[in-house]
Amino acid sequence: MVRPDYDGACIANLVPALLGHTEPDAAVDWLPASARQSRQIVLLVVDGLGWEQLRARAALAPTLTAADGIDQAITSVAPTTTACALTSITTGSRPCHHGLLGYRLAIGTEILNVLRWTVGSGRARDARRTVPAHRFQPRPPFASSPRPVPVVSKREFGGTGFTAAHLGNSPLHGYSVQSSLPIEVGRLLRADEPFVYAYYDGIDKVAHGSGLGALYDAELRSVDRMVADLVSELPPGAVLVVTADHGQIDVGPQVELLGREVMSAVHFMSGEGRFRWLHALPGAAADLEAAVLDRYGGSTWVMSRDQLIDEGLFGGPVPDDHLDRLGDVALLPHDSHAFVDPADTGENRLHSRHGSLTRDEMLVPLVALAGDGSI
Repeated sequence: MVRPDYDGACIANLVPALLGHTEPDAAVDWLPASARQSRQIVLLVVDGLGWEQLRARAALAPTLTAADGIDQAITSVAPTTTACALTSITTGSRPCHHGLLGYRLAIGTEILNVLRWTVGSGRARDARRTVPAHRFQPRPPFASSPRPVPVVSKREFGGTGFTAAHLGNSPLHGYSVQSSLPIEVGRLLRADEPFVYAYYDGIDKVAHGSGLGALYDAELRSVDRMVADLVSELPPGAVLVVTADHGQIDVGPQVELLGREVMSAVHFMSGEGRFRWLHALPGAAADLEAAVLDRYGGSTWVMSRDQLIDEGLFGGPVPDDHLDRLGDVALLPHDSHAFVDPADTGENRLHSRHGSLTRDEMLVPLVALAGDGSI
């Protein structure tokens, strides 16, 4: 198990470190040297680009793998899922503080799909009014910046509940196709913006759709060319910092339905395939944990909610008003399989996945590139 490094080289500490607003005694020697002395910073988050996957394909990404910092990884958060990890990056806070503790969270006996911001299964309902994002996740993004941080992201993400939850009122500069992202970033830099946040989701999409094969390799080449284009847009004194929210592990058809001996104690499920929460029937939590451990303990880290919190995997104590978002027992596979929830049919078709705490999922790159070689 790779545990999040909440006191050091972790995505939750990245934005405060880049903006120079870490605690006075906090060492930031894990930041690439060129990112500590720049006049303008672009932070590009490439969704799903794990450090292990990048290192294994170094020849496909010559720009990224020649960058400052490529030899060291930083950690994601727990769980290693987009909803939780992106919120940790933008708010500069641990999961226990921002409360977006997974992809699907319990609200009473209903489930909030955080990425879609809908509740219910089957005919899911838009939850933007019933679950206001600014109340469900009140921590502001980029709080250590003295001015609003412009966000360069897909135009289609504007106005969604999750965007409101992790980006708040940050001004969105939308793009439609990959080639437009560097152009939008360059325009903002020429307008003298000191810090620009950019997000690209293609790697994650391809990995989910087809795994870590030929299409993934082609997408990585394309991302590397995009990074080179971004570098060409950097004025003197600017630096591009590239990281990710999580990595990936190939699962393919290796998915498992929980057996009857386990489901007899389960009320419903939340989370996702590689960080599956089981919500026990009243009084059945201890028996459920024992049954799951006996059946799946050889391939899965089985942990109770209290154990996860006590061991600091969410970064500290979870406030009382966030506890009900979690289940009673969590299943975190450490081999290449996932636990499916029949109520979440979309997730059941994924090829590569993330959520657990293996090296493939937990370790992400943190690299820096300057435009003309001078800072």
